[in-house]
Amino acid sequence: MKLATLRAGGRDGTLILVSTDLTRAVPATGIAATLQAVLDTWAEAAPKLQALWAQLEAGTAAGSFAFDETACHSPLPRAYQWCDGSAYVNHVELVRKARGAAMPESFWTDPLMYQGGSDAFLAPRAPISMASEDYGIDFEGEVAVVVDDVPMGADRATAAKAIRLVMLVNDVSLRNLIPNELAKGFGFFQSKPSSAFSPVALTPEVLGVAWDGGKLHLPLLVSLNGQPFGKADAGVDMTFDFPTLIAHAAKTRPLSAGAIIGSGTVSNRDLGGGPGRPVADGGLGYSCLAEVRMVETLLHGGARTPFLRFGDRVRIEMKDASGASLFGAIEQTVETYTA
Repeated sequence: MKLATLRAGGRDGTLILVSTDLTRAVPATGIAATLQAVLDTWAEAAPKLQALWAQLEAGTAAGSFAFDETACHSPLPRAYQWCDGSAYVNHVELVRKARGAAMPESFWTDPLMYQGGSDAFLAPRAPISMASEDYGIDFEGEVAVVVDDVPMGADRATAAKAIRLVMLVNDVSLRNLIPNELAKGFGFFQSKPSSAFSPVALTPEVLGVAWDGGKLHLPLLVSLNGQPFGKADAGVDMTFDFPTLIAHAAKTRPLSAGAIIGSGTVSNRDLGGGPGRPVADGGLGYSCLAEVRMVETLLHGGARTPFLRFGDRVRIEMKDASGASLFGAIEQTVETYTA
């Protein structure tokens, strides 16, 4: 089934079910007011929601209405936890090169993960508001899963069974703030502002053969100012799958229902094994600006593509084999922040 959260209805929004083709929706009235409430009582709530979704698909759901993804908040407007991994080690390698940092061999066997701010996610069509372009504003197209309760020390099989929902992410990064912040030895904070998630979250079975239980095998479509920027396949070059990332996060602490685990920036190597090529040159492109800037540095001795500027617009989406949008689109414009 497909679920979304309308911005109306208070801080945590109003839960709705959305049809497969993203044209119709119905409130989850009488079952759960919010998505977090569903996750807290999944065994009880999910079958009821599934039955209502079947009615929506059949065109018999009472109270259904035309779905408007621009009216949505992120499926979870806030969450108990947001842990973002870096499963595509190709991306890690390129970005570290960009700031002159060597990559330890352990990065290929031990996942990277940071804990992001989860108290105020952006709506998928909300602007990215920043005080200065000098921060080095960047987008990062990713996939994420939402989990049920995961016990501390869970193995990979237990982690896989806890996956409840799949969605897309724009994990906004402020590249020019990252080096000094990491140099303090205490991790990201100011350089990782609020993220935005896709309008719709999916239960894994809706994805069919594209979901193998740990990876999503479809291209992540990224455009910048209306021009194709990336179409890297999320199932390719993913060094650590989602069960591995979840088990890593739960090694020394339990995860509560509603915790979000991100894949990190989707990134593919070129067919020849080197860094990816731009879409305009026949390649799969990139899911963030930092990667293309690093490739430009390697090829030309310096970056040519600027970070985001005020007025720039980024769109992140994923389509099925027939070309239909699965999650709706994250589409955000960079704006000047005023208090």
